[in-house]
Amino acid sequence: MPARSPNVPSSPFAVPLPDEPSTLLGNLTPAQFMRRYWQKKPLLIRQAIPGIQAPLSRDELFELADSEDAESRLITHFRKSWAMEHGPFAPDELPSVKKRDWTLLVQGVNLHDDRARALLDRFRFIPDARLDDLMISYATDGGGVGAHFDSYDVFLLQVHGKRRWRFGAQRDLSLKEGLPLKVLQHFEADEEWVLEPGDMLYLPPHIAHDGVAEGECMTASIGFRAPSASELSGQFLYHLAERLDDAHSASAKSGALRYRDPAQPAVSRPALLPQIMIERVGAILANIEWNEKDVASFLGTYLSEPKPNVVFDPPRRPLNENRFIERAKQSGLKLDKKTVLLYDTHAYFMNGEQDLMSGKAKKWLPELADKRYLEGKRFVTLSGDSSMTVLLHEWYCAGWIQVDANA
Repeated sequence: MPARSPNVPSSPFAVPLPDEPSTLLGNLTPAQFMRRYWQKKPLLIRQAIPGIQAPLSRDELFELADSEDAESRLITHFRKSWAMEHGPFAPDELPSVKKRDWTLLVQGVNLHDDRARALLDRFRFIPDARLDDLMISYATDGGGVGAHFDSYDVFLLQVHGKRRWRFGAQRDLSLKEGLPLKVLQHFEADEEWVLEPGDMLYLPPHIAHDGVAEGECMTASIGFRAPSASELSGQFLYHLAERLDDAHSASAKSGALRYRDPAQPAVSRPALLPQIMIERVGAILANIEWNEKDVASFLGTYLSEPKPNVVFDPPRRPLNENRFIERAKQSGLKLDKKTVLLYDTHAYFMNGEQDLMSGKAKKWLPELADKRYLEGKRFVTLSGDSSMTVLLHEWYCAGWIQVDANA
């Protein structure tokens, strides 16, 4: 494998239009794919990205796995025994590339490398609120993670070497006991394909699958967020609890904001949970209200919140506001690869923070969020809005956006 792979043959802005046939989807339009396959059935696409190169070389991936900022796992199946370790991994801690049956998984590669971010951006015909990350798996001959199923959608894109995939919709999802990873107890495949560089397999949730490397290989997995009902409920209630006193958000009826019990009598059994307390707290909870705007506020802040390991890198020598404006006029600007910017008709949500969408912001913010960049000439037409330039300069100083998008 070459010491360094060239950039993925894509710009970060090459997102297929909903009704435009796309090689990425086997000449289906994104609208057709979403209607026929999304969350419904698997799809094998030969040469989804012809001539693709791995966004990171083997050595670059190993270097990333050695970083405290990256989430990585090493999975081995030596002597038919599964084992898993969590990184970071120093180069001498990984097995020899000549040794069979091991896999290195590096999560969120798009957070660390512009080429991986560009590859992930090709899948933005699916809402950013659902898009999670791009994981790269490196495997030696025979390497894999065992037969398993995921609770989310995934595109499995072969970027180097060959991998044999077996998959099928099976009802028995019981797992082998006593293993450090989730491996199906009884796996039965309905289909089997060997994927070569550029080939891609889409799998909806709960389709059992098993991928085994045929020689050294690398696979890019584009995964999507699918929070459980318990996760959403818990996080939403926490979101409400933080905003109960906010008149613009979820509200509680007058008198129910704090627990009171003026009618509580003296007791002879102090450890007994008081019935009056049960009734009073029940009344407080019953009076909590929320609306669609509160749900949107929760989703926007929750889904744009950076993961715990994400750290933004402010410019070492930031430009002052005037120089920033002049540079942006010449070269444009773009969102940092780690930034998540979402919006609705009322507000925008950036890296877990929410603000109202002013009339002026509606002229440029949705465009920046959807394209993830503003060209220099477009910035020129908007730069008369001082509130915009002040805000963008703040984001630039925080490391949330970068100048020189045209480059």
